[in-house]
Amino acid sequence: MNKLDVMNNSFNIKPFAPNLGAIITNVDLSNDLNDAELKDIRDAFHKFQVLFFQNQSEISPENHIKLGRYFGDLHIHPAAPKMKNYPQIFEINTDKNSKIANGAEDFHSDVSCDMEPPLGTMLQLHILPECGGDTMFANMYMAYEALSNPMQKFLSDLKAFHESEHFYRGRYKTESNDESKTEYPSAIHPVIRTHPETGKKAIFVNKFFTTRIVGLEPQESKFILDFLFSHIEKTEFQIRYRWNKNDMAFWDNRCTLHKAIWDYFPNKRKGRRVTIKGDKPF
Repeated sequence: MNKLDVMNNSFNIKPFAPNLGAIITNVDLSNDLNDAELKDIRDAFHKFQVLFFQNQSEISPENHIKLGRYFGDLHIHPAAPKMKNYPQIFEINTDKNSKIANGAEDFHSDVSCDMEPPLGTMLQLHILPECGGDTMFANMYMAYEALSNPMQKFLSDLKAFHESEHFYRGRYKTESNDESKTEYPSAIHPVIRTHPETGKKAIFVNKFFTTRIVGLEPQESKFILDFLFSHIEKTEFQIRYRWNKNDMAFWDNRCTLHKAIWDYFPNKRKGRRVTIKGDKPF
């Protein structure tokens, strides 16, 4: 365990697993964070890729937004309905009436279809099922490093389409969100992206949004994407996190994928998230 002493406060960082993630305790995210605390959190974020802040109280939407803004401007989801008075908040709410559970279908990076995909996401869950409702994360640095050198070189020259209409249209449709004015983003990103902070390379494709590879014939594109989709889901790249009430997870969308497990129907799972703007992948 690494203990970080921060001015008159301290918090503890403990690796969650050898391949990914860390648990942070003894920091109250409902309070203001000072510069030293923010530096240590950023350093841990870049090292461990996903942080789990435990022993938290439920923070208000205002404080959640304030917390996210410590790490950058906030991203507004292009399709999901917005929380009343708080458009920066994406409400997670799955119960017996839900037809889908957010993020449950496949591993993905949040809104990778944007021209400047999100840097990271901060999710706090306030209501949990008695069991189940875990979230899986996968390390895309490790996925890249596990490729052979010739495959790394081949993929480094490729770009792929990330599209969203096929995924978002109808997904969030309600009487108050009729989608008539929804614009569905799409973008072209490198298959292998370089993290702007760490300089490390990561695979940047996912089943939600990545539809085809630029310049390849359709059959060739499908062959390469199917290989990558299978590769990035290898067990050795993954962790599975069991939530405690009011845990806050902060994950890096640039070098991780995640997947929520919907194994708790008809029970309820509810929380709120903010997403932090990123930059154009390179």
